[in-house]
Amino acid sequence: MLIQEAKTDEKNTTPAVADPAQGRTTTGGPPEAEAGAILTIDCQAIVQNWRTLSSHAAPAECGAVVKADAYGCGLEPVVKALADAGCRTFFVAHLDEARRLRSTVHDAIIYVTNGIPPGSAAAFADISAQPVIGNLAELSEWDAYRSTSQWHGGAALHFDTGMNRLGLALEDAPALAARAKMPNHGFTLIMSHFACSDVPDHPLNNAQTFALREIRGMFRGIPASMANSAGIYLGASAHFDLVRPGIALYGGNPTPGLVNHMKPVVDLKARIVQIREVEKSATVGYDATWTAKRATKLAIASAGYADGYPRPMGGSDKYTGGEALIADRRCPVVGRVSMDLIAVDITDVPGPPPRRGDFMTLIGGNIDIDQVGQWSRTISYDVLTRLGRRYHRVWKS
Repeated sequence: MLIQEAKTDEKNTTPAVADPAQGRTTTGGPPEAEAGAILTIDCQAIVQNWRTLSSHAAPAECGAVVKADAYGCGLEPVVKALADAGCRTFFVAHLDEARRLRSTVHDAIIYVTNGIPPGSAAAFADISAQPVIGNLAELSEWDAYRSTSQWHGGAALHFDTGMNRLGLALEDAPALAARAKMPNHGFTLIMSHFACSDVPDHPLNNAQTFALREIRGMFRGIPASMANSAGIYLGASAHFDLVRPGIALYGGNPTPGLVNHMKPVVDLKARIVQIREVEKSATVGYDATWTAKRATKLAIASAGYADGYPRPMGGSDKYTGGEALIADRRCPVVGRVSMDLIAVDITDVPGPPPRRGDFMTLIGGNIDIDQVGQWSRTISYDVLTRLGRRYHRVWKS
């Protein structure tokens, strides 16, 4: 017997490639009426954050890091909004991200930070993307392709100044600088990456800045770049010619411990699927890790770790977890976060009690992504990039 694959209604199940024109809202993912949660991304807040960062870094150019699907916020709508605002230089990690970006903004300058996968140099030329070269083997492959194809596209050189992750050795700089004096050398950017920029007084910041300044002096006439989001706030010496903010664009605090001047970008609301009451001493969730200390009213909401809602957000008898907003009141998440559901203690919510079908806020209001990162013992980057595909998504422009 033949089993035919069921056809799906793509307009209801496939995330839309949003095209946010001014004043327009676009959507993707499952229909709102069916979705367990609604994720709203404010593209104009991203633009405002980019402008704030750009102003702080001036006269350096301000690019944008949009890898990992623009930190989970949707590469196409985010890039379109930033390009319309005047951003011209973008950074992604992989070639596939660069292809998506190129199809969205045809005149963007695109750097691919994870370098050249073996045998893939031609793919960069096909979309006029520029690899960020971090070792001599990549440079050799890039040179061979440019020589045989007569393609004259450029590349960035990434020097390791202290991260010990990707990057050419500092000892390689003099020989490469000699090449940079020749016509058609193909180098469009000299760059490195801070390891500790979110700790302003860390001695490695000055050491890395000094190292790149020394290298930049060898490559006269070629722009240099060092600063990520937090690096922008280390001062003008860290800015060089181009800054590369990432998390701050999406609302994360680039100055940990100080006031966050970035606009919040994401708002996540989960639908309540059931209201239930448990008696004192009853346990909640897998492994019975949370015990009610009184008669308790719970709201069970349709979000879980399969949706990117962090599993450590659940509270237990030994430690408190995260919180959700209901009627502007913070309510604790109790018991294990499961794959598709969470339990929230709503006993103290004033006014009319929440009902099935109502929504609670998991990110938004006075719960920001940095707070969620702290509650779940991780960082805001991790929270954003795990945002689930089962959400109904709304991009506000």
